[in-house]
Amino acid sequence: MTRLDTDAAVATEASASCDGPRSLLLEARDVPLGGVRAMEVRRALPQRDLPLVGAWCFLDRFGPQVTRMRVEPHPHIGLQTVTWPFVGDVRHRDSVGSDVTVRRGALNLMTSGAGIAHSEYSIGEDAAPLDALQLWVALPEGRRHGPPAFEQHAVLPEIELTAVEGSPGSATVVLGEFAGTASPATTYTPIVGAEIRVPAGSRVRLPLDPAWEHALIGVEGDVAVHAGPDPDSGVGVDGRHLLYLGIHREAIEVSSTAGATLFLLGGEPFEDDIVMWWNFVGRTHEEIVDAREAWEAGGERFGRVVDHGDERIPAPPLPAVRLTQRRRRV
Repeated sequence: MTRLDTDAAVATEASASCDGPRSLLLEARDVPLGGVRAMEVRRALPQRDLPLVGAWCFLDRFGPQVTRMRVEPHPHIGLQTVTWPFVGDVRHRDSVGSDVTVRRGALNLMTSGAGIAHSEYSIGEDAAPLDALQLWVALPEGRRHGPPAFEQHAVLPEIELTAVEGSPGSATVVLGEFAGTASPATTYTPIVGAEIRVPAGSRVRLPLDPAWEHALIGVEGDVAVHAGPDPDSGVGVDGRHLLYLGIHREAIEVSSTAGATLFLLGGEPFEDDIVMWWNFVGRTHEEIVDAREAWEAGGERFGRVVDHGDERIPAPPLPAVRLTQRRRRV
């Protein structure tokens, strides 16, 4: 998905390192995407004080809603897009020749490298139910200048989660590694993305890598996360909030009264501070300017999306200030 909004430059002073456990509830913000799409989007990452969780640098929930998605060709650099649908079918086309249907249960992973373009259309001409997460993973230095790629994984590993109370939970390992089980999808940093399901009346244990930082976001149902010193108290997490858990945790417990689904993301703290603007993830202001100029010039860097003509989303104007690196302050 493309961003129609762009953030102003983020100040670099008062940066902080991830140095211990946290229990920080951060509110997602509504991002209205108008025009023919009229889509409702909630953005949980980046946060002003928390630009990344591991290599995860962007998290949108578009839905649940009834809409007609028409996202014309647009560019990306320096990242992987992770599309994880809940409801609805979407046609993905890109400039490496992919033309696939995105649907529930399948991971769609696009690696931009130095440059890729893609489009996203809902199937059919009428508005239809649509709900999905789209996340971005910042690529490390050794991969971000490489060639673009796309992969789709319709079969992903499922694991059982130990029940502290009630019935065991379950998880789908979408990206990276969780509880000793690895997704088949290609990754370039130590990372985890997993859909977690908690049965009604249950409390389950999520094992974590203590060297990684983690966060949780609610998808459906009521969720209480037991991550503090009092095991009987819990922090409620819904689709409008991201719970940042910090680092140095070996496990947390999550419970639900009526049953719930949530998404776990995390990974090794990322090696670099990033500059993120529009659909681009780089390291400097100059890289972003170069990418924008290449897209606007219509050259070969981003290629041409399958079955599209000249239609495309133009790049927005750059801000009147220098783009700076995003650094954590929590």
